[in-house]
Amino acid sequence: MFVVMFRTLILFVLVIVSMRIMGKRQIGQLQPYELAVLIMVSALAAIPMEDIAIPLFNSIIPIILLVAFQVLTSYAAQRSEKVRSVVCGRPSIIIQNGKIIESELREMHLNINDLLEQLRICGYHNITDVEFAIFETNGDISIIPKSQCRPVQPRDLQIETNYEGVPHPLIVDGNVNHENLGKTKLDLLWLQNEMKKLGINDFKDVLFASLDTEGELYVQRKETKKRQ
Repeated sequence: MFVVMFRTLILFVLVIVSMRIMGKRQIGQLQPYELAVLIMVSALAAIPMEDIAIPLFNSIIPIILLVAFQVLTSYAAQRSEKVRSVVCGRPSIIIQNGKIIESELREMHLNINDLLEQLRICGYHNITDVEFAIFETNGDISIIPKSQCRPVQPRDLQIETNYEGVPHPLIVDGNVNHENLGKTKLDLLWLQNEMKKLGINDFKDVLFASLDTEGELYVQRKETKKRQ
């Protein structure tokens, strides 16, 4: 039993490290060769966990080789457009100037119902509202609506807007994020004083607190547990 647990732990750590090396992507964002590597790594990790008679290195070495291949292929694809087109393919325009390109649909193995479904998911229920639809290499469809159908933006109305950056989380589940606190050029004493103004004496009582670029502090307390 302990042998199985030990082998499982080693393989789990190896797979996690491999996924981190491959990059931060969701399954739907993977390129075809990356998905193939992911499936093969998972299969190689599962085999020795099921059968302890198989040496552990019979899986560790192929996993390392696959990850190395993926990293080298990704590097080559970044440096060469030809390599990228071979391993990743090219985006395909399936709607151009509001007209469906039938040949591209056939090549992508899509039918009209699949296309309409993807348009609805993207928020476009009428195909006449679409200027371009592009089938990306990861399987997603990008939509460029006609100018009359796109959402109104402030620049369309010639309205000046203020800069909006990303709010900095300062407290998450009772833990102070000192790195973000330093980015805002504030200190722990300032945060303590702000909490006291709200009647909070302990950071552990805060579920979430963030500071936006306009200096507004958002604070949400933790829910108090009701006694039964």
